Amino acid sequence: MQTKLEAPVPEPLSLERTGVGLTGVSRRFGDLVALDGVDLRVDPGEVVAVVGPSGCGKSTLLELVAGLQAPDAGSVDVPPGACSYMPQRDLLLPWRDALGNAALALECEGVRRKEARARAEPLFERFGLADFERARPAGLSGGMRQRVAFLRTLLPGRPVLLLDEPFAALDSITRSSMQQWLADALQAEPRTVLLVTHDVEEAVFLADRVAVMSRRPGRVVAEIDVPLPRPRSRREAVTDPEVAELRRRALEALEA
Repeated sequence: MQTKLEAPVPEPLSLERTGVGLTGVSRRFGDLVALDGVDLRVDPGEVVAVVGPSGCGKSTLLELVAGLQAPDAGSVDVPPGACSYMPQRDLLLPWRDALGNAALALECEGVRRKEARARAEPLFERFGLADFERARPAGLSGGMRQRVAFLRTLLPGRPVLLLDEPFAALDSITRSSMQQWLADALQAEPRTVLLVTHDVEEAVFLADRVAVMSRRPGRVVAEIDVPLPRPRSRREAVTDPEVAELRRRALEALEA
């Protein structure tokens, strides 16, 4: 009698065990070399910010981790299905209300629309969006649109968040308040985070470690630990001498 072998059931992904590793990663587009030998790790539960000049391959790096592209050389070590990716633009659908936009991530995973909305709705108050569940994107401020987009990214419950310059399009005052909001949100909903930003001050404020990339072809040329507990106070960080020193080191690495 032949015994039927059943495929092993994969263990559920957990924050405690899910990190990201890139080893010798290179990516080219024709003759253009975007990334060349990138080595970077993000430990489980860690927030790592990547800064670098425009065009150095930061967004390409995120897309490689997300599985949207494949490296030409090297390896990307992240479990399948571990990542939620938030691009630079919020990409909210104008014909859906805020709740429907947030719930879309669950619907794409096969959750019925009514159930997806029911699961998303309790989080609106926690994320400062109470009473805006039925608002269309055109009726939301830039900061509120980003909160909806971030909530949409969180809802599937994946342990790794890939954030691509989430506040780049906002004015400086809104961006500052959203940085504090994100720091507090990650305290309430911990994740392993790889954050791309062009703002060195934002990177130092939000991250446990800052990876500095060179001009194209992009390489990691410096990694700066941020030995300050999270979440941090944005108001205090502005005048903190240690934060200023970390920012100076990051800027020196960028200029070098």
